[in-house]
Amino acid sequence: MAASAVSYKERQFLAVIGDEDSVTGLLLAGIGHVTDGPDAQRNFLVVDSKTETSAIEKAFQNFTQERKDIAVLLINQHIAERIRHSVDSFADPFPAVLEIPSKDHPYDPEKDSVLKRVRRLFGE
Repeated sequence: MAASAVSYKERQFLAVIGDEDSVTGLLLAGIGHVTDGPDAQRNFLVVDSKTETSAIEKAFQNFTQERKDIAVLLINQHIAERIRHSVDSFADPFPAVLEIPSKDHPYDPEKDSVLKRVRRLFGE
């Protein structure tokens, strides 16, 4: 139990996969972080219409599986739709994956993976 508590304490950053406005706002709020070293990694990915789904998938896997310093992953809901199979199949407690609305795409509770799990838990 102590080993898992230590690993949770190492999770100190937020990560974001989102459109330019969402990522910019969160970076201005202070969540930006770049790791040290020659293979520096950022804790954000800006997605636009030219971004390939494979790049989004790779960032999602990096933030959820490889990086052990991410506590919460924020992802725009319309971007989560592009990798819905990965978002829905992710079941680990950390990092928490939260879908957020964007300026141009309103929030749809019917598509939210967390809300779907809660409804399933309560038998709805």
